[in-house]
Amino acid sequence: MEYMHDQILLGDCLALLPCMSDQSVDLIVTSPPYADARKSTYGGHPPDQYVAWFLPIAEELYRVLKDNGSFVLNIKERVVGGERGIYVLELILALRKQGWLWTEEYCWHKKNCYPGKWPNRFRDSWERCLHFTKAKHFRMYQDAVKVPMGDWKDKRLANLSETDRTRDNSRVGSGFGKNVSNWVGRDEAYPTNVLHLATESSNRQHSATFPVALPSWFIKLFTVPGDVVLDPFMGSGTTAKAAILLDRHYVGMELLPEYRAVALATVTEAWEERRKQETKRSRKENPEPVQETLLVASDD
Repeated sequence: MEYMHDQILLGDCLALLPCMSDQSVDLIVTSPPYADARKSTYGGHPPDQYVAWFLPIAEELYRVLKDNGSFVLNIKERVVGGERGIYVLELILALRKQGWLWTEEYCWHKKNCYPGKWPNRFRDSWERCLHFTKAKHFRMYQDAVKVPMGDWKDKRLANLSETDRTRDNSRVGSGFGKNVSNWVGRDEAYPTNVLHLATESSNRQHSATFPVALPSWFIKLFTVPGDVVLDPFMGSGTTAKAAILLDRHYVGMELLPEYRAVALATVTEAWEERRKQETKRSRKENPEPVQETLLVASDD
């Protein structure tokens, strides 16, 4: 059985993925269970068994992903007994042996993380978003995620020195350099690999919900409208919502029926939101003609 686009399938992704065609997906964005962090909901996987559990899934993900596609894995190690776990590092090394290229690591800075105090560390305010690819040359649309340059440019670019008008190479011999004059007249710049995003304000009856802005950013960066986005651990449906609002197709997989029901409700809301957006855009592009009223002079 070949699965159609725009569906959220119920079941274990390891059993569902083999029914997908080779190289049928443009982007994979997902956040699997973090070892045994969600033991009460997903059962959990002991850290020392996590790599063995995930590798067969990753093998299927490699097969269904297009050669020029990307795989973004949102994950974070837990602290157990006062020590940070290493199963994510072990997973990265294992995925590289499997054939994946560890192309980049993005840091999701959670702007509104809960305050707290621990005896040997500070509060966790970031998570990993690991970017894997199958080849060194992959699709990437950097202009789609440009950010405003900010007010600093008004003062910094007002009076350029002679050094600012040439390539100023790094003094430590790193090979990096900059030409400040290149930014004159520009309003946008490319972002960094740190994403400053708030966490989801409501968990939508799910134990681990990331904000829609997170998958949206990667969808814009690595795909174009009409492409297919896969989330094998769909959860509350956030990735599907992002895909819908950005005019991409989605395929989701969810193990638990109660979470699939939440995801389906999220999808319904997303389609309604998209219809409203399209109606608003259509009215803006095609405004109704103004009705002219002819005034006739009265003899009274």
